[in-house]
Amino acid sequence: MPLIDLENVKTVAVIGGGTIGASWSAWFLAQGFTVRCSDPSPAAREAAPGLVAACWPQLAALGASGSAQEALARFSIWESHIQAVEGADYVQENAPERLELKQKLLSEIDAALPVDRVIGSSTSGLKASDMQTGMAHPQRLVVAHPFNPPHLIPLVEIVGGQQTSEEAAADWAVAFFNAHGKRAIRVRKEVPGHIANRLQAALWKEAAYLVQSGVASVEDVDLAISEGPGLRWAIMGPHLTFHLGGGTGGMAHFYDHLVPAMQTWWADLGTPVMDAALREQLVEGVQQEVGDRSIADLAAERDRKLIDILNVLSPDPQS
Repeated sequence: MPLIDLENVKTVAVIGGGTIGASWSAWFLAQGFTVRCSDPSPAAREAAPGLVAACWPQLAALGASGSAQEALARFSIWESHIQAVEGADYVQENAPERLELKQKLLSEIDAALPVDRVIGSSTSGLKASDMQTGMAHPQRLVVAHPFNPPHLIPLVEIVGGQQTSEEAAADWAVAFFNAHGKRAIRVRKEVPGHIANRLQAALWKEAAYLVQSGVASVEDVDLAISEGPGLRWAIMGPHLTFHLGGGTGGMAHFYDHLVPAMQTWWADLGTPVMDAALREQLVEGVQQEVGDRSIADLAAERDRKLIDILNVLSPDPQS
């Protein structure tokens, strides 16, 4: 059976009303969708509209039209995920990272949803192949992994499972998100952590090793990224960055002339011992870097600067 046409998607069900679910809900509302959210927790259901509204000034700074109140008129929160998916044209699942829970939840959603609807999971580590167990229509499940916070960061990683219809569900999900301003990419092989989390895990491994081995302080390691390659990475990924690093010869010149030196660096990369002493070293180092700024202060600073970067990088509709 063919999947629902993209232009016919009007209502989105968001399963889970916590931080990620509320952020997703705000983003879907900003795209003009009606959002039916669910969460079994009364406290989460009570908090969800406020979390959505708190995202709106940031979305407005990125061009979202209308007020938070107007957006919330298209938002509803339900105790039951079965109620939330009623009439939904797409489902974004955000349940806790427990395989058995997701398997049960997804099989119930699958049974309640028309077969031509796609189900996306926000899981950061589980495989679609494992989550498909118990689904009558596993071909329509994909991992649709956002980067936090979903209402601001464009990236969505789309991963199919062994039973996913790659030409249908996976292609549909990429087209759906890209049609609404996200940057969806296809992960063509299931691996733990997908792509982005693996890349940042690899970087943090060496960052922790450099601190543990006394090469630099926590703050200086952070500054080495935020004041250096991190600025370039907001514009281009590692391959294009090194393509430019090769000068007029591009990647071919970089590979032939600079990779040998880089291989000596690879050979010297370390593996930190993640023990109690390193934990204390990192915690104390971060606290010295943070000073008197709270988590809320840091998040606000991050989001404000993210909005500035996104506005600079977004194509000018007048150009």
